[in-house]
Parts: sequence; C-alpha cells; structure tokens
Amino acid sequence: MEANPAAGGAAPDRPEIQISVALIGDGEDIAQARHLAAGFLARAQAEHGLPVSQRAKDLTQLVVSELVTNARKYAPGPALLDLRITGATVEVVVWDTDPVLPVARAADAGRVGQHGLEIVMAVAQGFEVQREPVGKRITARIALADDPGGAICGRRPL
Repeated sequence: MEANPAAGGAAPDRPEIQISVALIGDGEDIAQARHLAAGFLARAQAEHGLPVSQRAKDLTQLVVSELVTNARKYAPGPALLDLRITGATVEVVVWDTDPVLPVARAADAGRVGQHGLEIVMAVAQGFEVQREPVGKRITARIALADDPGGAICGRRPL
C-alpha cells in the first residue's frame, strides 16, 4: 500500500482534503485501509477543525473495509482507495479492475456472508457506481457530523 496525500484548492476558504492509496493485494490491504481512514479523519478534525463524529469515524472504517474487501475478493490486480472531504461528507472511493457492476442482493436473514454492499448502502448518505474505461469506481458518502434528527446514516428515516 502506498499513500499519496494531495491537497489542492476546492474553494479559496476551504482546501481540498484528500488522500489516495494504491492497494497492491498483499493481504494486509484491508486493515491498512481502515487505519488510513481513521488517521485521515483524525487529521481532518485536528488540522482543519472539521466536525467529525465518532459515528462518522466508525462508519467510514466499516465502508472502507467492505469496499476494499470486495475489490480484493472480486477484482484481479491492483485497486485504488481515495478518501476526500467534500462539504460536510467524507467520500470513500474505491476503483478496481473488474468491470462488472455490483448488485445488492435481496435481504435474506439465512444467508451467511455477502452482505457488504447492503451494509454500505444502508449506512452511506450517498452511493454510486460508475463503469470506467478499465474496471469500475464505487463512491460512498458519509456525513461527518451526527444527524441532529438522530438518524444513524445521516438520512431521514423513511
């Protein structure tokens, strides 16, 4: 895993906060990606004064773990992880080499495993999948601050 921190100017008063990492499939990618996400949010909070709730930290690590696990499991070759602060959310972006778009399976309490995408979609404030010229890119957005209405995922309950 190689880190490539980048900072640019998204807006004159708020710098873009971002880190990109190449995942090389060495068996430690998933744990390292989770630790990277925790450190990234801690730095965003400490160095930029952004409000980052414990819920946001926990959910970001969960989403990173699920998306990186899927990339390692289903896509041959390297993967990329981008974390960036966009407004009041953290974006978790994972690119992998497999062009097949993931599909959440129907709920089945008896099914063991294969719930990762369902979990990500349930906790993310936003979720999208894009086919790329090579592979695909999955983006999940998680609110940095707790929802004042008490919704766990930052969305209003249905």
